[in-house]
Amino acid sequence: MSIHSEKRTRIFWSAASGVILTGAYDHLGLGFLAWFALAFLLYGLRNASLKESLYLGLLAGFVHYMTLLYWLVPTMHRYGSLPMALSIGALMLLAVYLAAYFAVFSWLVKVVAQRPVTLVGVVPVFWVALEYLQAFLLSGFPWGLLGYSQYKYLYLIQAADIFGVYGVSFFVALLNAAIFVIFLYARGLKWQNAQPGRSAAVFCLFALVAIFSLNAGYGRYKIHETDRVIADAGQMTVAVVQGNIEQTLKWDEAYVISIVGKYIRLSEAAMDSGPHLVVWPETAMPFYFLQERAQTERVLDAIRRMETWFLVGSPSFHYDRETEDLWFYNSAYLMDPQARLADVYDKVHLVPFGEYVPLSGWLPFVRRMVHSAGDFKAGERGKVLAMKDGQKDAELAVQICYEIIFPHLSAEMIRNGGSLIVNITNDAWFGKTAGPWQHFSMAVFRSVENRRVLIRSANTGISAFVDPAGRIVGRTGLFETATLSRSVPVVTGHRSFYTQHTDLLPVACLAASLLLLLGVAGAGLKRKKYGGKQDERRN
Repeated sequence: MSIHSEKRTRIFWSAASGVILTGAYDHLGLGFLAWFALAFLLYGLRNASLKESLYLGLLAGFVHYMTLLYWLVPTMHRYGSLPMALSIGALMLLAVYLAAYFAVFSWLVKVVAQRPVTLVGVVPVFWVALEYLQAFLLSGFPWGLLGYSQYKYLYLIQAADIFGVYGVSFFVALLNAAIFVIFLYARGLKWQNAQPGRSAAVFCLFALVAIFSLNAGYGRYKIHETDRVIADAGQMTVAVVQGNIEQTLKWDEAYVISIVGKYIRLSEAAMDSGPHLVVWPETAMPFYFLQERAQTERVLDAIRRMETWFLVGSPSFHYDRETEDLWFYNSAYLMDPQARLADVYDKVHLVPFGEYVPLSGWLPFVRRMVHSAGDFKAGERGKVLAMKDGQKDAELAVQICYEIIFPHLSAEMIRNGGSLIVNITNDAWFGKTAGPWQHFSMAVFRSVENRRVLIRSANTGISAFVDPAGRIVGRTGLFETATLSRSVPVVTGHRSFYTQHTDLLPVACLAASLLLLLGVAGAGLKRKKYGGKQDERRN
């Protein structure tokens, strides 16, 4: 095969890796594609140089994120008023940034894994370490981590209560490496001029069987154990309201009265189920609740008539008289059955370019897509809302929209006493794309990680109930007006290993990655030192 033909082949398999990996996030249940998507990238890296490996990783990541996050283009164009060309350019910039993690991964694997069998240890360690960095660097964007592709495989995701979604990512990355080594042996191919022997192939086959068996066995055990916890827990009936308000109408003042009326009517219809709590979506009230009197009174009167607890989303603001600053918040108000304010949660992790513009001085042409007079301010981290009336008590761990994709935020709330995870969101921005499904799949993991019910109220869907084992026990469709009621277990006291020891695995992988790099660097210096002396003797 010619050099140019080899390069084209590497490019093909790297690009194919990105496309196949995106397919694993499809809501149709094709998560198994993730089991070998990275193996395609490894195949492209087989005989590539270190420099080529960077480019091939960048290509795989770029193709993956361009196809995974395509829905950002219509979102920015339609709601952010960005020209189509700028919207596509913004997506490309984000895809390049995220693809850089693929590039670093590819380079690290080539540097450290000199023999095929070492891929089984190196690939999952580097992959998880880089996912962890992606979750925090530049405010973090852990969208579509590898483990999220498995959300429909109930037995395989139960270990998330030990290691979080990162543990599932580790499992899938290890699968890819083991499958790849077995493939090399079967085809008589080499990795970095070394061909895996029969013992390496047998080891990888054993590893595949072992990790599948252990994972499935643990999953079966934990589901039964979680069912016992659910049976012993107190029950509470919760109703979620999906108003299905088109984003272009949501902030139009001419529609405020009809929008509020719609939510009130839907809530009244849900009273037949006797809910102890009614949940409205993020910014369900398109006005400043408790500040704009007329519409506020309509909502308060409705709550008094229904005589139950309400959690409602609304923008809010606070004027600081001392500094004369006006701060805006994305808030969730907890109201008791007498329509008295019990508590309020202000969103902690804000959406870049949605709720504030990072580096706004450098990006004057970029505007936010969220309606408000100014940038939003973050609230108090880890705060839970106490719902106490002497009959059905609960501590609500509220996550607004984008926050639900950050595992450590939910875990911190559960450590602070949270007994129900409540995710309120407005995914109307995404339209009828894969965006809402991707967002929902990530929310499912918060239930498994913390062994708590997830209650999700979304403006246009997907609203849902997810039990502590990760089972979706009730769900609405996209862009439909609906209410959904369920009796849910209120788990208290019990805390998972992950809740108490958040991010233990990714931190360990990060540390292991640094040690591996130091080891390789040290070995290189040693070879250079002794190699130099041998050259001097020969001269």
